Amino acid sequence: MPTNEQTNSGPEIFEVAALLKTIKSNESKAYLEFIRNKALSVGIYRLAAGEVDRQKPHTEDEIYYVLSGQAQMQIADRQHEVRPGQVILVEANMPHRFHTITQDLTLLVFFAPAEAMP
Repeated sequence: MPTNEQTNSGPEIFEVAALLKTIKSNESKAYLEFIRNKALSVGIYRLAAGEVDRQKPHTEDEIYYVLSGQAQMQIADRQHEVRPGQVILVEANMPHRFHTITQDLTLLVFFAPAEAMP
């Protein structure tokens, strides 16, 4: 899967099933980035039931699309139920985390602009 800067050589098409298979084959990795350019980055984020989400606020706007799972999400001082089919916007620098993960959680994650590399 591409993880470096994409070129403008044409459209790229990604199969979610193949991406899920790739991330599931590496249980030690919770995040798989598969698109990166200056405007945005996109990846799949997985958290197992009962796992602790240790992420910190990002300097980019972030959108989650919930593919599967059940959890709660704290965004600033508010709690939200998380379930498949939801789209969640978290603005840049907003504290947020998933918790009370009752079913393995799989999310498609979009950062705009591209997520800063550690």
